[in-house]
Amino acid sequence: MQQNTTTIYNSIERHEAEPVNSAKVRKPLYEKRKKIFPKRAEGRFRQFKWLVMLITLGIYYLTPWIRWDRGPHAPDQAVLIDLAGRRFYFFFIEIWPQEFFFVAGLLVMAGFGLFLVTSAVGRAWCGYACPQTVWVDLFLVVERAIEGDRNARMKLDAGPWTLAKVWKRVSKHAVWLVIAVATGGAWIFYFADAPTLLVNFATLKAPPVAYITVAILTATTYIFGGLMREQVCTYMCPWPRIQAAMLDESSLVVTYNDWRGEPRTRHAKKAIAAGESVGDCVDCNACVVVCPMGIDIRDGQQLECITCALCIDACDNVMDKIGKERGLIAYATLSDYSANMALATAGGTVPVDPKRVRGADGAFDGKIRHFDWRIIFRPRTLLYFGVWSLAGLALLFALLSRDRLDLNVIHDRNPQFVVESDGSVRNGYAVKLLNMIPEPRVITVSIEGMPGATMKIAGHDSADGRSVDVPADPDKVTALRVFVTLPKDRLAEAAEGFQIIAEDRQGHERDVYSANFNTPGAK
Repeated sequence: MQQNTTTIYNSIERHEAEPVNSAKVRKPLYEKRKKIFPKRAEGRFRQFKWLVMLITLGIYYLTPWIRWDRGPHAPDQAVLIDLAGRRFYFFFIEIWPQEFFFVAGLLVMAGFGLFLVTSAVGRAWCGYACPQTVWVDLFLVVERAIEGDRNARMKLDAGPWTLAKVWKRVSKHAVWLVIAVATGGAWIFYFADAPTLLVNFATLKAPPVAYITVAILTATTYIFGGLMREQVCTYMCPWPRIQAAMLDESSLVVTYNDWRGEPRTRHAKKAIAAGESVGDCVDCNACVVVCPMGIDIRDGQQLECITCALCIDACDNVMDKIGKERGLIAYATLSDYSANMALATAGGTVPVDPKRVRGADGAFDGKIRHFDWRIIFRPRTLLYFGVWSLAGLALLFALLSRDRLDLNVIHDRNPQFVVESDGSVRNGYAVKLLNMIPEPRVITVSIEGMPGATMKIAGHDSADGRSVDVPADPDKVTALRVFVTLPKDRLAEAAEGFQIIAEDRQGHERDVYSANFNTPGAK
């Protein structure tokens, strides 16, 4: 049995690695970057990161090419930010500039969604879905494919400049640049018809701003994802410094459970034979070499940690080999960790003693606190979820109940009125009809109130009356000059005011504007 145990422990791969980005070694001011060569991890969290990367990159690169039929009078690109037409199209939803509150509402939802995720599972956004994380992962895939895994890359970096090294470096950076150009190119396709813009871009017929945008995004993607990597998260991103306000003692964060791992040793058999206490950590540094941020999670919670959980995968694989329970490094809450530490240290009066957390049979003591999924559903997360849901429901209600016909009216200021030869008084109004659907329709413009008044629209052949049918172009603004005339013997009605009404009688949409009528001597 001892021979088998010795064989198992000797089979564990030991890594001579030091965290190069942890607070204890990092200088207080910026210094030259120390390269990090993360080893590829294997496990459930790494697989989840692959899945998230495929989904997010797929959404980003493919969305501009999705088609959505809106009829002959509107673009057929499913997601389009039409700056020239001042529209935002998202599948069946069309947002006009005056409906910007929808965008503001989505930003509110995004903010509370981020608060919710952070309070529940820490910096999961940073570890899995942040664009910086996703593109760094993608660049690392290319780097490993060309230069090899960690040891091969370190050897290549330290070796002399040979033809093979130059070829590998040039190939790697060339692929990185292709990815960077594709990233910038995908972004501009959200602002114009993608197939048309692609042809114009390739034939050098696209607007200059398209080339400038691609150049800027190519440079930032290449520099941030390929060259700076973890420095963006450590020095440039404000979220690591903000997230502390979102966490509490019940938030799940990646944690090294030193209450069972300490004292760590690489020579467990000798330590046990000498009667020493031995923890589960074999000090193999597997968690250090897979960390893309270059830290050691065993040093405790750190600003640099993005909670990608790759250290959990690495440690779980080691625990499987030595026959120990998984979870030496795991998602855990501060309250559970503190309770377990109190048990392992007798309330902080003695050093960590693994014997205090395990029974005679080697199983964990019944007092050890483990993860309980119900901790996620606590008042704080429920509050965030409630606000997030209310914002979403409010936006959905506003979206479903909004009218697609809008009426804007501005009274002429100079002159405010005109007295005609027969003594009647005329007021002028600038009227704009917003037909916010991609189909032409006929809008009836009419007036209510002031029974003696008549209306005339400049440029229309209809006689003076109380209503006029106006053709409205699809998805456009129709500007009108409306003149309302009140006879001399009915000027007293002006005090009541009147209403200008725009109505689509077929679509049952209606908008009303309460207008004033100015007359000589009125106050």
